Amino acid sequence: MSLVDAPTGGTEEARGLLLTNARPTGRDGSLVDVLIESGEVSAMAPDITPASGVDVVDLDGRWLGPGLWDSHVHMDQWALVRQRLDLSSARSAAEAASLVGERLRGQPPAAGRPLIGYGFQDALWPDTPTRALLDSVSGDVPVVLVSKDLHAVWLDSRALEQHGHGGHPTGLLREQAAFDVNTAVSAVSEELLDDWVAEAVEAASARGVVGVVDLEMTLSIDRWARRVAGGVRGLRVQAGVYPQDLDGVIARGLRTGDVVEGTEGLVTMGPFKIITDGSLNTRTAYCHDPYPGLEGDPAARGLPTYEADELVGWLRRASSAGLVPAVHAIGDAANALALDALEEVGCGGSIEHAQLLDVRDVDRFARLGIVASVQPEHAMDDRDVADRYWAGRTGRAFAFETLVAAGVTVRLGSDAPVAPLDPWVSMAAAVSRARDGRASWHPEQRLVSSVALAASARGRSAVETGSAADLVVTEADPLAATDAELRSFDVAATLLGGRFTHVALG
Repeated sequence: MSLVDAPTGGTEEARGLLLTNARPTGRDGSLVDVLIESGEVSAMAPDITPASGVDVVDLDGRWLGPGLWDSHVHMDQWALVRQRLDLSSARSAAEAASLVGERLRGQPPAAGRPLIGYGFQDALWPDTPTRALLDSVSGDVPVVLVSKDLHAVWLDSRALEQHGHGGHPTGLLREQAAFDVNTAVSAVSEELLDDWVAEAVEAASARGVVGVVDLEMTLSIDRWARRVAGGVRGLRVQAGVYPQDLDGVIARGLRTGDVVEGTEGLVTMGPFKIITDGSLNTRTAYCHDPYPGLEGDPAARGLPTYEADELVGWLRRASSAGLVPAVHAIGDAANALALDALEEVGCGGSIEHAQLLDVRDVDRFARLGIVASVQPEHAMDDRDVADRYWAGRTGRAFAFETLVAAGVTVRLGSDAPVAPLDPWVSMAAAVSRARDGRASWHPEQRLVSSVALAASARGRSAVETGSAADLVVTEADPLAATDAELRSFDVAATLLGGRFTHVALG
């Protein structure tokens, strides 16, 4: 059977599968056969003779590597954003408003529905977002524009009234107010959202993704159980929980790693997620030093979300119930606060983002066994913003190689929808620190390809016997690809537990 004839979505893992003429990543390029039984790689050798009933698929010299994970996504938000007006190209408030006007003239939303846009970054805009500017193009349609980092929303007057902010002077809401508005506009029917998530899962499988850590801000384990029952079986999902839902998860006796009932083993309880500060683009990331131009402002150093004792209390409650913490920390002061709390509780876990670090805190990551869950494409999106607002500090921003050299476990992700749910994009950013033809930004922090691949594949840079048959088949060797090639890397097939979830010829 050729690769093009390989079935998808069936139960191949129960029958056994032999992949012939594969080139495993991280080896010398020699061809081997790979036998998969009971969802695991059971043998790798030249010229394996298959037993009766084993399906045989010829990879015809293609490369075979470990399946990819995205260690930080917001899956419902990613599915929703794929349906929204794309504002990522706007370089000013006026340009964003123009895109809104163009969409309203050509493709207005259904009567009574708002126009929702996503992806604006206002930190370097030459003009200021205002409600009046959106009012000038929105007419009688409420307009809600969500920032790329999800930490701000920009509303016209109609939308402000609808969401309880009618007297707001600018229409630009940040942090919790923004989260509340985004949650409200994201409320679509469960049936429609499930359909959109199913499309997003298929798209992820087509990029070689076999698993995600879903840190959606509302508890999603029951939604995922419903989706799997409905046939969405393309990914392994570790679904996190936030403070507002912690008591409910504890009451159900769920611990990190527990399989969620009714999900065929695909969905497990994920980490306890808690947010300690804001973001760089909104200048709310909590830092030791003030943001330029904000000196004297009470929020000049950003906005911590919790006092130290509050954070310790949440971590202790979650970890004592068997939930591993995942702490959002972007500014260097937030990272120090998170490490202090994790050390006091002694619970391990991860820090999500870890964008700006005090040099002294890097060794603490390693000593405490804290995972650095980072998003390399953010460095490409934010390099100019960082150069302005973290001037003189960018040598320790997005410090991937520094973390690896210190012995810290690093995992790569996207924070989708903030960046695309595509691990090849994350790897490209990690190994090059460059994009769009620009020079490498702080090239000393680049990762070698094998490290970037392992950080995207749960520590594996090569296929190994005895491991789960979560695999990706590619047309070329990912360890020899340039960053530009990685960004549009050809994925020929993806397997989850020995079952094809995607097949395509490059």
